[in-house]
Amino acid sequence: MKKYRGIFFDWDGTAVLSRKASPDEAVAAMKALLAKGVKMVIVSGTTYENIAGGKLEAYFEKEDLEHLYLGLGRGAYNYRFEDGRPSIFSDRIPDQEELLRIHDMAYGIHRELLASYGLKTDIVFCRPNYCKIDLMADTDRGEQLFMQEKEVEMLRERLAAHGIRNGLGGLLEIACNVGRRFGIEVKATCDAKYLEVGISDKSDNVDRIMEELERKFGIKSEECCFWGDEFVGLEDGIYGSDSFMLTKKTEEGDFYDVSSVSGKRPEKVVQIGGGVRRFLNFLEEQKTEGL
Repeated sequence: MKKYRGIFFDWDGTAVLSRKASPDEAVAAMKALLAKGVKMVIVSGTTYENIAGGKLEAYFEKEDLEHLYLGLGRGAYNYRFEDGRPSIFSDRIPDQEELLRIHDMAYGIHRELLASYGLKTDIVFCRPNYCKIDLMADTDRGEQLFMQEKEVEMLRERLAAHGIRNGLGGLLEIACNVGRRFGIEVKATCDAKYLEVGISDKSDNVDRIMEELERKFGIKSEECCFWGDEFVGLEDGIYGSDSFMLTKKTEEGDFYDVSSVSGKRPEKVVQIGGGVRRFLNFLEEQKTEGL
């Protein structure tokens, strides 16, 4: 396999099976590559506290951490490490007034879905610049936080049963229309169970970090690869959250999906399946090939 100078990857469902799973295997595979100067970038919708229990830096030497970056919170935070400690070098954090408008907007979507379509939802408000709207509050993923195969069809059936035309496209249209009433150009993603609505997404993370890697190390996107488990299309032209790593700045890179969920992916994405094990094997393969 091609050798890469930069490896971007999702955390939950790609590098680890769940947030409570031990990160030891992922960390061990990452260490050897970081020691060789390979830039590794964790791109996740979660926060730093949910990556290796919020103690990721404790697993690495200071010298290795100089090559590790994180893009978290759907575009909200971008981290590098300074003197062995995580440091936010760019962010998209709203002030309180804007955050409250995001919350009002999310409640507006919840209200619209209930009042006009009879679709009951729950809302998670405690995110840095977005809200999670639970479209299937009666189902529980447990520790398996990544998208399950059956959920895509469950969502389609639920939207149709409540009279939402054009499926997920119709749902996103509703969200965007409500957002405009609150003066927000909504960036929305959906993994079937959750509709996430806010002011940034993973595109903002990868673009900002790609700019940083090119500025500091001369790394181009064609020297990078991007791994995830949520690229699959929920509907024609609407793809999972990891598809947002594919931008104009990154499109010359290589994209791999470790999910076995059937369905269409963006043209650039290669579905290889195998889940977490396949990604960790890839890191091992990169380690054994000299750079």
